[in-house]
Amino acid sequence: MNNSILIIGGTGEMGQWFAKFFKREGFEVTLWGSSQRVDIADKLGVNFASDLDNAIEKSDIVIVSVPIDITEKVISETAPKMKPGSLLMDFTSIKTKPVEAMEKYAPENVEILGTHPMFGPSIPSLYGQIVIMTPISGRCDNWFPVVKSVFENNGAHIEVIDPKEHDKFVSVVQGLTHFAYITIGSTFKRLDFDVSESRKFMSPVYDIMIDFVGRIIGQNPYLYALIQMENPEVLKVHDAFKKECNNISEIVRQQDVESFVENMKSAASHFGDTTSALHRSDKLINSKLQEFDQIAKLVGKECGLVHRYSGATHVGYVEKVKPRHVVLSKPYQKNKSISLKIENVRLLSENELRQWKINNLKHITRDISVFIPTNAVPETIRDVISNNANVVDTEIIDIYSGFENIENLSATYRITVLEDSNPNLIQDEVKKLLEGLGCYPRS
Repeated sequence: MNNSILIIGGTGEMGQWFAKFFKREGFEVTLWGSSQRVDIADKLGVNFASDLDNAIEKSDIVIVSVPIDITEKVISETAPKMKPGSLLMDFTSIKTKPVEAMEKYAPENVEILGTHPMFGPSIPSLYGQIVIMTPISGRCDNWFPVVKSVFENNGAHIEVIDPKEHDKFVSVVQGLTHFAYITIGSTFKRLDFDVSESRKFMSPVYDIMIDFVGRIIGQNPYLYALIQMENPEVLKVHDAFKKECNNISEIVRQQDVESFVENMKSAASHFGDTTSALHRSDKLINSKLQEFDQIAKLVGKECGLVHRYSGATHVGYVEKVKPRHVVLSKPYQKNKSISLKIENVRLLSENELRQWKINNLKHITRDISVFIPTNAVPETIRDVISNNANVVDTEIIDIYSGFENIENLSATYRITVLEDSNPNLIQDEVKKLLEGLGCYPRS
């Protein structure tokens, strides 16, 4: 029998992501959420715990994936009800307090594992992602290698660390990063600065920075508030950051170039490998520019663009490319034009564009009857015809051998052609191909 997993807080975005993940891995998944969203469980094809206590008692693994400020409370209510030999995990952004709560409330025969996935629910897979784990000696001997293996087999990189050390690192990795970006966003507001207008004058670095600021301040503010407020190490980071801001600002006020240079050199020396950082950031910048150049080269040509968020596909001819927008005329929708933000779309490959046409355009059929060479196989000739990029499908609708004074087999091939192709031209191309294979037309 497959191991069973209960995700408390499983109707949230992160809970849903892991529900799908563990279901694919063969676990029997059950969700519970205070909103009682049974419809979410139904949509994911997993169970919903109508009786939470009963689900806790029966589950092999219980994962607590709730807001940081109620994590300890949920652990205290959950851990004592778990069955011997089971595993209790948490998915919160801090580790000291949750792990201490699990040690306190989980019976000795229940294993515990503090876990922090370093990604959000928008990622497509675990491949290349970091998952931090804080196993306590003697409290996770059986389950730790199992869970670690499940994540690693899906491409994740596991970092094992002490809970307190985790909180120190995360106070900078998340605490400082979020604090800086949120502060930049707040500064824009204080200055009444027109962010949209500023993009007219943007450098690639500014453009990327603005996107990250928008990414952070556009998400759940309660989550980010708790990341700042629940980790006791964060305030030390705030103090250091504010001191450095004041220090550098004072150097600028004093017009002290040498102190500024020395400060920057000292920071670079402490940072370490700035050359690699330059290369990695160049790669990010170039990938952004490459996406623009790719679309800019298609002016006057047909392409397909899929919207990253709505999933809608737009097919047509590129009329114009601006720094942030592409204008597409859509002949398949009565020449309607549409303007799309370049960062919101992905360019379809040739195969994807062809498949879209096969699925969405009308098709035209043409029948071609020929005598085929002696000993030739009609099905092989059909397969050769099908290699024409504008031929959607080829079928043999008739084979006949009863013509007087003619030994060759007669075959009729029905070709299906894309709506936007010239069917007469494609038919002539296929006829020439058939003649090249030794066939001759049947009058």
